Amino acid sequence: MAKKKPVDTWDDVASMKSTAEIQIPADPLDRVLGQEEAIELAKIAAKQRRHLLLVGPPGTGKSMIARALSMNLPKPKQEIRVVKNPENSERPFLEILDEKQVLDEENIRAESVGKLMDPDKAPTNVAERLGYRCRFCKAYSSPTEITCPSCQKSKVDVGNNNNPFGDIIGGLLESAMPQVSAGKDKVHTTRALADGTEETVVFERAGEKIRMLDSKALQKRSQLTRNSNQKVLVKLNRDPFVMATGASETELLGDVKHDPYGGHEKLGTPAYERVVAGSIHEAHEGVLFIDEISHLGDLQRYILTAMQDKKFPIAGRNPQSAGASVKVENVPCDFILVAACNIQDLENILSPLRSRIIGNGYEVLVDVAMPDTPHNRAKYAQFVAQEIQMDGHIPDATIGAVEAIIAEGKRRAKSDNQLNSLTLRLRELGGLLRAAGDIAVMEKAKHITEDHVERARKRSRPVEDQIKEKYGSYQKGVSKDISKAQNEKSEYYFENEHVGDTMYN
Repeated sequence: MAKKKPVDTWDDVASMKSTAEIQIPADPLDRVLGQEEAIELAKIAAKQRRHLLLVGPPGTGKSMIARALSMNLPKPKQEIRVVKNPENSERPFLEILDEKQVLDEENIRAESVGKLMDPDKAPTNVAERLGYRCRFCKAYSSPTEITCPSCQKSKVDVGNNNNPFGDIIGGLLESAMPQVSAGKDKVHTTRALADGTEETVVFERAGEKIRMLDSKALQKRSQLTRNSNQKVLVKLNRDPFVMATGASETELLGDVKHDPYGGHEKLGTPAYERVVAGSIHEAHEGVLFIDEISHLGDLQRYILTAMQDKKFPIAGRNPQSAGASVKVENVPCDFILVAACNIQDLENILSPLRSRIIGNGYEVLVDVAMPDTPHNRAKYAQFVAQEIQMDGHIPDATIGAVEAIIAEGKRRAKSDNQLNSLTLRLRELGGLLRAAGDIAVMEKAKHITEDHVERARKRSRPVEDQIKEKYGSYQKGVSKDISKAQNEKSEYYFENEHVGDTMYN
């Protein structure tokens, strides 16, 4: 296996045989190419909890910066839960647990599980009463089998083992109620301890095994039962990166699910169990990333409120739903907002929201190209190695293939009127690399080569370029691609529209 080395200049890369030798930086922010100012501000945002607005065209690394920023944050320290309110079910309580409290509860849960054992390791009378052991032939079988597979006698306890009609009654039970299982679900016993005292021991069915609960496990289970009327809204162990691009109102702000029984105490689902967290709550202590934020329209004002208050209520948002009257107040949502948009969409971002970002963060215009220098060429090689590792389905690339990618990056920068530069529209360039990798895989090649990149460049052209090559121009392609039926349809609609104009004018 090739020893991996960091690369800083092209000389470091030129001495290598393939990208397998390139060391990928540990810090995700150092894996972002070319966006030096954005990276520096993202590191500040992670440390100081500042907001970011990234402005620029698609494919320039905006989402990668947001994801990398979240990976520089400390782990979340709080778990958010809703708890049943016995006095007013439509106003569930809110409970916030710290890391220690959650870990203590997990330990209690682990200790409450008890000990699993095979049925033949349990006391024989317990195994019989639970339906695992036949009281006639002493054979073991699943409690779901009412008739013993060994002696064909019924395992259903009909109250008197000496009843001569027991087998008949058991057979009738089996045919009339096939869902009945042999034995009890749970058996209570006692056992003597070393100090001469006794403790209660409970044996219960656990599938094909038996679970034994001693007094300590029963005590822990009792503690959990007291905390049963609650639901975890936002887990302690969670991804600190939440993408809310294109989210609906309920996805963004949370909701209370509809209950067809109206939350009836015996028939319906309790209100606290129907509360659903929104993206703003799931991003608590982390990053809320919204690409094309201007497309959220009026929902931007809710984000502004959440940013200001660092808490936002969860309520039923459908007036026709049984959850419409349910509300949980002051649900925490202390997140770092990383928003992104294209330059032409800036005017569609609410002014107060931009003011909030500027007042506690930064606006960054991302670059579309970087200078063609030995250092940046080395970064391109690092980019190739990263994309290959991320994809996981294509082989490493030769240095010749990396040079071909660099040449393509230079050509694409020139089309953006960036001379002597390398493009930073890296999503499209990554697509070219994957296309080259697919060719290499189909040919069972050990590495992606320069030839693979060149052939992939022809394959991965935009369809508009393919149309121009085939028909001479995009307009000619459109006109030639319309079928006779479509032409007739167009003529039909034209004639009808024309007749309509005549009739009504």
